[in-house]
Amino acid sequence: MDPNIIIASILIFIGAFIQTTTGFGMAIVVSPVLILIAPDFIPGPMIIVGLFLSSINAIKYRDHISLVRLKSAFVGLLPGIISGGLLLYFIDVTKFSLFIGIVVLLAVIVSLLPMKIDETPRRLVSAGFLSGFLGMSSGIGGPPLALLWQHQAAMLVRANLAAFFVISSTISLIIQIPIGYMSMKHLYLSLPLLPASYFGGRLAIIFVERIPQHMVRALSLGLCSIAALGTIYSSIIRM
Repeated sequence: MDPNIIIASILIFIGAFIQTTTGFGMAIVVSPVLILIAPDFIPGPMIIVGLFLSSINAIKYRDHISLVRLKSAFVGLLPGIISGGLLLYFIDVTKFSLFIGIVVLLAVIVSLLPMKIDETPRRLVSAGFLSGFLGMSSGIGGPPLALLWQHQAAMLVRANLAAFFVISSTISLIIQIPIGYMSMKHLYLSLPLLPASYFGGRLAIIFVERIPQHMVRALSLGLCSIAALGTIYSSIIRM
C-alpha cells in the first residue's frame, strides 16, 4: 500500500475521533500535514472524507439540530464558497500551504482568548461566509462557527456543525468540479480513507461521555498548533 495512504489514514482516524468528540477538528489536524506530503488529497478528497463523517454524525445527533441557527449561517455559505473557489483558481500550492498554516494558527490563537462572542444572526451569516470560504479553499471550515458556538452545549455544537458541514461540503465538491479540484481521480483517492474516518468516529462515540471536554480541546489545539507551525515553516523554506 502507498505509504502516503497509510499516513493519511492514521491522521484521518485521529482527526475523526477529535471531530466526533468536539464537533470539528479533522481537517485542522490532517490538512496541514497532507498538503506537504500528498497535496493531491487537498482539498477534494479531504472534503469527501469530511462529508462522509459529517453525514454519519448529523444522523447520529439529528435530534439536536437547530434549523433556526443554521438558516442564518447558510445565508453566508454560498458567497464564502465562491470566494474560496476563486482563491483555489489563482493561487499556487506553496502559497496555498502557507495560507492553510496561517489560518489554522490564527484559529488556535483566537480560541485561547478569554472572551465570549455572543451569537447573533449577523454573526452567524459572517461565520457561515468564513466557514464556506475556508472549507472550499483549504477543507478547514470548522473554526468560525465552532468559535461562535464554543460556549453552547457540546451536543448542540456537534449536531449543528455536522449538519452545516454536510451542506457546505456538498456545495464545495460541486463547485470544485469545473475548476479541476474534483474528479474521479480525487474520488478514488478518498475511498481508502473512509474506513479510517468511520472507525475514528465510532471510537469517539464510545468514549465521548468519558473524556473531559477540556482535555480533548487542549489536545486538539496542541496538535493544531504543531501542524500549523510546521506547515508555515516548510512553506517559507520552499518559497
